[in-house]
Amino acid sequence: MEKPNKYDAGAQQLAKLHRANDAKKAASDYEAAAVALRAKTEKLKALRLARDAAAPPPAPTKRRGKAKGGSGRLSDWLDGQAKEGRNG
Repeated sequence: MEKPNKYDAGAQQLAKLHRANDAKKAASDYEAAAVALRAKTEKLKALRLARDAAAPPPAPTKRRGKAKGGSGRLSDWLDGQAKEGRNG
């Protein structure tokens, strides 16, 4: 069995430290991006609320009654088509 080389152990330790530092940097970058996104979202929300307070969106109109021709029977429609000369 070969003895582990002390240089290999040192290189492995150094690589482990680099990975740990990279992980910390990645986490820091992720957090910074998340903070920036939250700030941007808050700013846009404030702008939207201010816009809506200044000029509220129009109220939806209510439809009264039924749509034109929506309640007829099929036989009535067919009779009307026949009277117009459409015999299919």
